[in-house]
Amino acid sequence: MSTITFRRPDDWHVHLRDGAMLQAVLPFTARVFARAIIMPNLVPPVTTAAAAAAYRDRILAALPAGLGFTPLMTAYLTDDSDANEIEQGHRAGVFTAVKLYPAGATTNSALGVTDIAKTYPALERLQALGIPLLVHGEVIDSEVDIFDREAVFIERVLAPLMRRLPQLRLVLEHITTKEAVDFVGGAGPGLAATITAHHLLINRNALFAGGLRPHMYCLPVAKREKHRLALRRAATSGNAKFFLGTDTAPHPIPDKERDFGCAGIFTAPAALEIYAQVFAEEGALDRLEAFASLNGPRFYGLPVNEQRITLAHRPWRVPDEIPTEAGPLRPFLAGEEIGWRIEG
Repeated sequence: MSTITFRRPDDWHVHLRDGAMLQAVLPFTARVFARAIIMPNLVPPVTTAAAAAAYRDRILAALPAGLGFTPLMTAYLTDDSDANEIEQGHRAGVFTAVKLYPAGATTNSALGVTDIAKTYPALERLQALGIPLLVHGEVIDSEVDIFDREAVFIERVLAPLMRRLPQLRLVLEHITTKEAVDFVGGAGPGLAATITAHHLLINRNALFAGGLRPHMYCLPVAKREKHRLALRRAATSGNAKFFLGTDTAPHPIPDKERDFGCAGIFTAPAALEIYAQVFAEEGALDRLEAFASLNGPRFYGLPVNEQRITLAHRPWRVPDEIPTEAGPLRPFLAGEEIGWRIEG
């Protein structure tokens, strides 16, 4: 197959940052995806409807002319989140979902949840209203190996939460393990998962290939090869519980390459093309539209997009760097060739 045309996709997990970085990275997402779930981990985090509406306005103001793109805003869950504030923001059309970061789990998560029990009043309201809870699924206990934190989270936090609130709609985001694939696949229709492009390509060896590779460092970290293969099987399976979420996360090169370098991989410049390459390698290009364009909207209760996008089997090279006023960015697969390219 030399070309494939399908409904325009959506990205169900995006970090756009703010200010100069927002201006620089937004076009990469908006040129491809019709909608995107926007992560709320700014400084300070987006915890109120007013803050989310203001952030949405800044995104739309930064949108290049001629690009049709809808940012879908999320509320940052804290120990003392106000259920009334979330409900009012949802009813006003501001909040599409709520994001749970365990405190200290990833970038700008210090104000996240320290104890899931403290959030039960808010989560009970989400369940009653049908608002999805988007979960960064890792425990932060120092005694738990970093490569086990997702599996332990499922056992200690997610499974008990689902028993307590069985009608709560949940997305386990950027899954990285076979345990997550199996748990999501075996759960009821209220649990879904996003899968990133980079976790389909790399395992944990990528962090150390030829030396320490800070631009391959993300959270959750990439895992063993058996987990990468399980993710590829899940993404290409046609199972509607799995859908596209890039978790594209830009940081200036100096912030990636310093002591205590930032976690995050900037995939937006080539994300859809990488997914296409993976699906082609797995002999599943006929299932790419479901993963990229159908499963997510159906889980969120949104209409699918009517516009089309075309990918051609035509090689191109990812830029080495992308200059921005906030500092240069190193995209995922910088300088490498990808076999698929967006037409038009």
